[in-house]
Amino acid sequence: MEGESGYPKTPGSDSHLQKEAKRVLLKSSGLQAEGVAGHSIPSPGTMDAVELARKLQEEATCSICLDYFTDPVMTTCGHNFCRECIQLTWEKAKGQKKRRKRKGSFPCPECRELSPQRNLRPNRLLTKVAEMVRQHPSPQSRDLCPVHRELLKLFCEDDQRPICLICRESQEHRPHRVVPIEEAVQAYKLKLEEDMEHLREEMMKTEELQAKEEQTLAEWQEKVKERRERIMVEFEKMGLFLMEEKQRLLQALKKEEEETVAKLQQSTASLKEQSHSLERLLLQLEDRNERTPLQMLQDMKDLLSRKNSLSVQYPETTSVMLKTICRVPGQIEVLKSFQEDVVPDPSTAYPYLLLYESRQRRYLSTPMDGTPRGKDRFLAYPCAVGQEAFSSGRHYWEVGMNLTGDALWALGVCRDNVSRRNRVPKSPENGFWVVQLCKGKRYTPAALPPTPATLVEPPSHVGIFLDFEAGELSFYNVNDGSHLHTYSQPAFPGPLQPFFCLGAPKSGQMVISTVTLWVKG
Repeated sequence: MEGESGYPKTPGSDSHLQKEAKRVLLKSSGLQAEGVAGHSIPSPGTMDAVELARKLQEEATCSICLDYFTDPVMTTCGHNFCRECIQLTWEKAKGQKKRRKRKGSFPCPECRELSPQRNLRPNRLLTKVAEMVRQHPSPQSRDLCPVHRELLKLFCEDDQRPICLICRESQEHRPHRVVPIEEAVQAYKLKLEEDMEHLREEMMKTEELQAKEEQTLAEWQEKVKERRERIMVEFEKMGLFLMEEKQRLLQALKKEEEETVAKLQQSTASLKEQSHSLERLLLQLEDRNERTPLQMLQDMKDLLSRKNSLSVQYPETTSVMLKTICRVPGQIEVLKSFQEDVVPDPSTAYPYLLLYESRQRRYLSTPMDGTPRGKDRFLAYPCAVGQEAFSSGRHYWEVGMNLTGDALWALGVCRDNVSRRNRVPKSPENGFWVVQLCKGKRYTPAALPPTPATLVEPPSHVGIFLDFEAGELSFYNVNDGSHLHTYSQPAFPGPLQPFFCLGAPKSGQMVISTVTLWVKG
């Protein structure tokens, strides 16, 4: 039995031939194809792949139009032509006066054997081969000089493009620096790798800065959120008649927030855009680095100039210190209605802590005066607590300070059962609700833990307000009425005592009511 091609029909031979033709064409184009056992075409082991591809191209070419087959058909003699080409040829033959032996038969353009026009058979196998040849052209055209059709074996350093040997001797390239293709590939491959490594480092820097800016933005917005909530709470205590002042402060904070957020977002957006630009250029370099040598060297000058023109601009550091303060007019006067006459308890004072009563003009305690060291006395810190403990109600007291030198003090309240002989962090978990007050370069916010809160530039007069039932302890600057810090929790675990802690000797004095405290030097 014969197939449409006129050849003996072998099971699977058409598909095998197509696969083998495709494999050869792909290999000749520098691609990797699947290995399939061939039937009609010799294997690459017996014939060079490029030569085999050339023969396939010849077999897929119509001898009439000299182009790849379009709708190929086969005559009875076994030759193939484009349907349109053979029909036009036979149409011309009809007008010839020469007598044909058989009416309706026409000579084959290849062998002149007569073939009935109606017996033209479609050659589907050849159609598929022609399609594959069109899709995978010969690589020789890409490796040839477009002017001289010679192999591109040299690279012009001045023009940054491959040239052939004839180009090298031309007047245009004779004064130029020329190197072999292989040498140029090695040099530019190394250059591309160096540039890619530099771009990766720059990308890493921008990504780190971007992450840092995003973290700063989140922390800043969290600070703004806490400050906004505090402003709302403090003004609600004073009533609706303070609404106008509240709105003024909120607007100031909003403006400060918007300005700072805009700066941080601008920095983040700039870093993000630069990161994208670096990434795009890196992808282009990576793609160029993976191409064939000749493809890699195409337009190399333009690609490298884009890399050299790319410069990362790092943003300026944005200050995240809040300028808007929470100040409620008249609040200190209102709080003073809850003022207590708080007096430090000498029996709890650190052995070297002096307590002087100004009205009585006498010392309440004398360092190392032989007083028994009871369980209530602080031995780990120069501290003391108030004589009275609070377990309910609202209470307010003030502390005057004169810090000198390098000092770290603390004010607030503590549980009546806190550790007095061992050094522990002054945190709520350990029974302390305090703010630290420091002066001097030794103590900076970055070096201090978030709890307790630390005032780097402490005021000279601090007001402390305890709302036991509300679970709140607030600190205020008595001089200007501004809010400093607030501890807020569902409830306090038990009775609380006013807490006072001084720093090193000769670091200043603390005044509570009529009692002055300092550490003997």
